[in-house]
Amino acid sequence: MRLGVRVARRGRFDNLAEIRTLDPYDDADRDRIVTLTGRHDFPWDLDQGTAIAFLRDYGVPSIARLLDRTKQFEGDGIKRYDDTLIFQEEAIADGIDSPRAKAATERLNRIHGHYAIPNHEFQYVLATTLVGPVRWIEKYGWRRLDPVELVALTRFTTRFGELMNITGLPDTYDGYLRLLVDYEREHFAHDPANTRVTEATIRIGRQTAPWYLRLGFRRVTIALMDEPLREALGMPRQPRALVAGVDLGLRARARVLRHLATPRTAPYERVHPTYPDGYRLDQVGPSKMLDELNKQQTTQQTTQQTTQQSDTKEHSVA
Repeated sequence: MRLGVRVARRGRFDNLAEIRTLDPYDDADRDRIVTLTGRHDFPWDLDQGTAIAFLRDYGVPSIARLLDRTKQFEGDGIKRYDDTLIFQEEAIADGIDSPRAKAATERLNRIHGHYAIPNHEFQYVLATTLVGPVRWIEKYGWRRLDPVELVALTRFTTRFGELMNITGLPDTYDGYLRLLVDYEREHFAHDPANTRVTEATIRIGRQTAPWYLRLGFRRVTIALMDEPLREALGMPRQPRALVAGVDLGLRARARVLRHLATPRTAPYERVHPTYPDGYRLDQVGPSKMLDELNKQQTTQQTTQQTTQQSDTKEHSVA
């Protein structure tokens, strides 16, 4: 048994060993590190940290009111959650500067273009997508993140933000952490919209969770919230025993994974309830916007092709 544990542990750190040979300031290495960290070593943890990031957004009344007005969580909540994760997947799959990632971020920008969202809100939401997963892994991951991973995740996040035309972004993880903490100190406040969007999101999570996790899902979700977040969302305080039990269970999971699990041999692939047979990018986005989004995409592609043909003709004449 002792030999088996040693073998498992030795294999368990193979991805980390590769990560430490890579340069997070090289774009190709950055993308490889993000893949190894997010799709091999910590896929479940990344999802949980991202889920907490969603909830933090709702602690800002202006963000929650916009989401509440769109009613996407009430009428098409599972699709919206799936689509949000898909945009993340498309950015990671072939690298953040790949044609695949750029097509996804262009579509995301067209969706956001329907709303008057200030740059500072975009900055904060982007910060939550980095800080949320990092905090989760630091607390409940089976190993700590290496400094190389922090640099790569930060550079990846900043590049994603640049493709979304967000300005004034930090260039270090500590900078994103300060942005998040300062923004929440200034903007966190309870509003009825915060609670409505939170409850709708919890219902979505419960519907998509395995059957054995559905009982008590709401209470466990609230137990994972820190006090400033819980209060801003208007959620009821949970018993201390439940909060401690959830924390203990997640730490126990980390120890089991650290000592007994073997590393993934292939990247983790999510299964999206909205798209059980897989998805196409033209299916992604709010249902009411799909026709318009796809028409815009077709027009843009036609314009690009016409421009390329014109350039080719001019080059041939020259």
